[in-house]
Amino acid sequence: MRFLYILAVYLSAPVISTVLLLRGIRDRSYRHGFSERWGFGARPPPHGVWLHAVSVGEVQACAPLVGALRRRHPQLPLTVTTFTPTGAARARALVGDIAEVRYVPFDLPGAVRRFLRRVEPRLAVIFETELWPNLYRECRRRRVPLVLASARISERSLGRYRRLGALFTDAVASASIVAAQAQGDAARFKALGAAPASTHVTGNIKFDFELPEDLAQRGRSLRAAYAAGRPLWVAGSTHEGEEAAVLEAQRQVRAGGSDALVVIAPRHPARFTAVAQQLSAAGVRFVRRSDGEAGAAAAAAAEVLLLDSLGELLEFYAAADVAFVGGSLVPVGGHNLLEPAALGVPILTGPYTFNGAEVAQLLIARGAATLVHDAGELGARVSALLADPHERERIGALGRDCVAASRGALARLLELIEPLLA
Repeated sequence: MRFLYILAVYLSAPVISTVLLLRGIRDRSYRHGFSERWGFGARPPPHGVWLHAVSVGEVQACAPLVGALRRRHPQLPLTVTTFTPTGAARARALVGDIAEVRYVPFDLPGAVRRFLRRVEPRLAVIFETELWPNLYRECRRRRVPLVLASARISERSLGRYRRLGALFTDAVASASIVAAQAQGDAARFKALGAAPASTHVTGNIKFDFELPEDLAQRGRSLRAAYAAGRPLWVAGSTHEGEEAAVLEAQRQVRAGGSDALVVIAPRHPARFTAVAQQLSAAGVRFVRRSDGEAGAAAAAAAEVLLLDSLGELLEFYAAADVAFVGGSLVPVGGHNLLEPAALGVPILTGPYTFNGAEVAQLLIARGAATLVHDAGELGARVSALLADPHERERIGALGRDCVAASRGALARLLELIEPLLA
């Protein structure tokens, strides 16, 4: 099975590389650090902690641990890897001043060896659901302790991994510590091969993030620039198929007499142009965030603001009356619900939340988030919330309280990591 896996990776790596290079024609970020994907690149200071967070959501979870390690061990070198350009950009924005940020290599034996020879970590921390057999095997061979942090695995993924036999059970068994998000995750990791004695339930570290101190002020500034005196709702991290639902919901909202502005923030920058073309074809009056002051000046006559910039979604959540979090009306699995919750913004989410099922279930059960299944339900719920400021405040308070009560995973994770550093 290992031979077949390595063969599959060798065959797929050139295809993925070609796709990345082709995307790099339009977006240079896909070309940046390309050699790092093959294990090359600069040599950071050795014997530090290497933390891997595949994309934006995992980077958000990783950031509190990076900050805590820097405070506790100021001289300890820190390296953060990611796979996506958006993840790398977010990592540089959040921790680029205290950690080396680079791309993780393809899971090829040679690329993995080159990467580990360059980084020389004394500890590896992998976030959430990244299981790479060759990478884990090489860590074990080099006696690098491996921690699976804020680890989660769905029943569907468990079945898929178990069908591949010893390949992934050996990988999970390589972990020195499995710090699972919930009891169900811990049980599934044990079923996959994790040692019971080294498997712990620490909670979801995403609850331990810190909002920037000036975030509320930045939100107010954006609100004044684009929606002064108007209701504002945000559709964040949307995927193909969701923008159409959001537009239909916005038509319903405005048909009810509201002059609300909706901010549409596509998840992937490569789709910014396509979404703009979709808005034009639909005859929607819209402005683009990238238009700068000209866009802000024209926003009063717009129905939609297209957020075609990186790293500003949190600020627009801070400006919003209501937040719909995308990737959930289509079977992508949903995105980060905790940011609007911590900001006290009522949350709407579709039914596909398997990427963060426990968080979604918790927020829905506490009344901080509402499930919607289609454009009609989305429009009706947005309309109701925009018309009732007291209800928005009540729901927002539930979200803030839920996040505050769920913190503590970071401290529990550090208790497990500190002995390995010693």
